[in-house]
Amino acid sequence: MSKRVITFGTFDIFHIGHINILERCSSLGDTLIVGISSDELNFSKKSRFPVYPQDDRLKIVQSLSFVDEVFFEHSLEKKREYIEFYKADILAMGDDWKGRFDEFSDICEVVYFPRTPSISTTEIIEITKAI
Repeated sequence: MSKRVITFGTFDIFHIGHINILERCSSLGDTLIVGISSDELNFSKKSRFPVYPQDDRLKIVQSLSFVDEVFFEHSLEKKREYIEFYKADILAMGDDWKGRFDEFSDICEVVYFPRTPSISTTEIIEITKAI
């Protein structure tokens, strides 16, 4: 039986950490679905817009051979709806979110992956601001 994996993220300033987490997510199943946080959702979470607009971030993630489907995530409160709509068997996230999505274990398996050490989009943005 094929497994459908879903994950969510901003994927701004695309870097090796993004590739690593998406590859790990992909390794869990046969289909990888990625929810890209919309520009508005990012602003509501971080009080700033991403460096790259949502259409560019979607195109970058969509271009990866191990990603099967990409959509815009418009609301954190709709995670359950997204998981059910895409019929995901597994929700996979970085372990910086550990425990935050356990509530969905009633409808799918929830997996947390370790982050790639020494790389962070926020860190990259802060470093470039200082230059």
